[in-house]
Amino acid sequence: MAAAPEPHETEKKPFKLLGILDVENTPCARESILYGSLGSIVTGLGHFLVTSRIRRSCDVGVGGFILVTLGCWFHCRYNFAKQRIQERIAREGIKNKILYESTHLDPERKMKTNNSS
Repeated sequence: MAAAPEPHETEKKPFKLLGILDVENTPCARESILYGSLGSIVTGLGHFLVTSRIRRSCDVGVGGFILVTLGCWFHCRYNFAKQRIQERIAREGIKNKILYESTHLDPERKMKTNNSS
């Protein structure tokens, strides 16, 4: 009796924007692209409603996309880097707390002995 063939798992290919930017795995990429597209629609449509010039409105929309995308990208990446630094500092603090707890190098123990004197 032959064994039943195993179903192959469908490999999910990551979505790459312009073939270079992996939107799913790059932090802040998805939000930046979404906000940029919304910014392009708002700026392009707003410019068209004010001036009724189609070509210039498209140019303004593309410019709005670029500016909003880059603005969101840099803001998000800055906050991401700041968060990683804070996590690293907290991780080192926890490691030192575990390492020095109840030893003669424990800063809390030194404070308690100084207060009792």
